[in-house]
Amino acid sequence: MKRSIVLLVLLLLPILITAQNINGRFSSSVYSFERFDTKNESESYLRTFQSLTLNASQGNFSLRTRFNLEANIGNSLDNDPRLRFYNLYFEGRNLWDLVTFRVGRQSMFNTVAGGVYDGAYLEFNQSGYKLSGLYGGNVPAYQKLELTDDWSNNYVMGAQFVATSITNTRIELSYIDKNYKPMEYTAIRMDENFNPVEMLIQRNSSQYKFATGKISYTYAKALKLYTRYDYDLNFNTTSKFEISGAYDPSDKIKLSLYYNYREPKIRYNSIFSVFNYGNTQEIEGGIDYRLSQEYSLLGKFANVTYEGETAQRMTIGFNSVFGNISYRKTFGYAGELDAISVYSARSFMDGFITPSLGFAYTTYKLSPDAESNNITTLLAGTNVRPWKAVSFDLQLQYLNNKIYNNDLRFLFKLNYWFNTNI
Repeated sequence: MKRSIVLLVLLLLPILITAQNINGRFSSSVYSFERFDTKNESESYLRTFQSLTLNASQGNFSLRTRFNLEANIGNSLDNDPRLRFYNLYFEGRNLWDLVTFRVGRQSMFNTVAGGVYDGAYLEFNQSGYKLSGLYGGNVPAYQKLELTDDWSNNYVMGAQFVATSITNTRIELSYIDKNYKPMEYTAIRMDENFNPVEMLIQRNSSQYKFATGKISYTYAKALKLYTRYDYDLNFNTTSKFEISGAYDPSDKIKLSLYYNYREPKIRYNSIFSVFNYGNTQEIEGGIDYRLSQEYSLLGKFANVTYEGETAQRMTIGFNSVFGNISYRKTFGYAGELDAISVYSARSFMDGFITPSLGFAYTTYKLSPDAESNNITTLLAGTNVRPWKAVSFDLQLQYLNNKIYNNDLRFLFKLNYWFNTNI
């Protein structure tokens, strides 16, 4: 970890000295929880998180980083302390009104396979058309500031083309190839004489390789249509097709309709690819009725089709400026579930204090004659912002079910935002 900190300082110092603008956020959190071992003996933990988001910019160039340092006070966990790097990249934006690039550790946003990678991103954007591509290596466990030593088995590459030149229409074509080699580990297995022996478990690389197409259309803010198609290039089959639409016949009513066809997303070479599995189809319709500017009612009903079986889902809710309340019920092949949730948050004194409260109760059973499982959750907290750049969060979390009996946790967080022009 010391090497990572030294490397970070060497990378940041020259740019921080010459930057025209430095901005970001620093957060410090303390989180308490209790852990039970196999003998049902408990031990309390107090865990700290220090997070920094830092951006240093000069003209069209920036260095952006986001990292987190976590550790326990007292009882330590494995691999503590953990220094996680989520972002650390150099960026050039809109150069010559055409090119944007990023080099370093960065996030990948894709509807098929997301995550963080170490590599390069290049984008060309001109007159309603955008073409981009990326290539890099998957990051090691715990987001360590290290490059993969096996680029042939731990890589990600992709490309995307977006066209917005047609009025009210967006067309997107993309390709993603993400390969990941699971870590080796040792485990106890039985030999031919049923004696326990320690074995090294090695698994093949597994891969996602998909082509995706999307089209969205908006007309006068009253009609919105969206469709998406994913094709699995490894298994040569349709992975997912979805289409959704929203229509506002008046200022008070909003109608929505959604359909999808989906195959389970299985990695190539994964052990799960040898099992028999089937697709699902889902259709859901909904209505949102606005009672006033502050209050609205919503209702949705869905039918899910499995191979030879069906399940239904119903949701009703009430939204207001003070919060929302909703009830959800599922029945059929997927089991019987009833869930009610309430959430409220409201700012007072020009945002100085914002208390919040959330409650949910869920009961579920696989069949009408099966045993019911109940879950109760509670969140209660407040945000205090004495100054524009500083805020404090305090939250209590409670969970009760047959596995976590009266589980109570606490979170305290300090946030500080800064923005300096030099």
